[in-house]
Amino acid sequence: MLAGFLDWQRAVVVRKVEGLTTSQASTTMTPTGLSPLNVVAHLAAVEVGWFVETFAGEPVDPAWDDRGAFRLRPDDTVDSVVAEYRSCCDRSRAIVDGAASLDALAAENHEIFGHVSLRWILVHMLEETARHAGHLDIMREAIDGQTGD
Repeated sequence: MLAGFLDWQRAVVVRKVEGLTTSQASTTMTPTGLSPLNVVAHLAAVEVGWFVETFAGEPVDPAWDDRGAFRLRPDDTVDSVVAEYRSCCDRSRAIVDGAASLDALAAENHEIFGHVSLRWILVHMLEETARHAGHLDIMREAIDGQTGD
């Protein structure tokens, strides 16, 4: 059930940027500099951080820190960022599918939350993704009036 709800929110995130030009999706929408596209890039980094690095204990490229900080690369497009996000989500799904149990503990301790379970990570990712999907919903409505999931 957790994975299903998370997948729904992941799909909402993608739908919120599909159909936008890169210029529209890169438009700064908040005083802190957020754009729809860098929210999606951030969510890709969060997938990698929680599922790959923290839960699976696999080393990750430090460049993901920039993505986690809502930064875009100069050559990013809607298609490239959505493809990256989908790939990260696929990798996360594979890690979840390969886990023995939702109660399995992460390979790495989180500096704030400690030694969390896969269930904790799924709940956290559901919250994180849904929160940002709400941000994207407001941004998309402001760009072209499109609303809904």
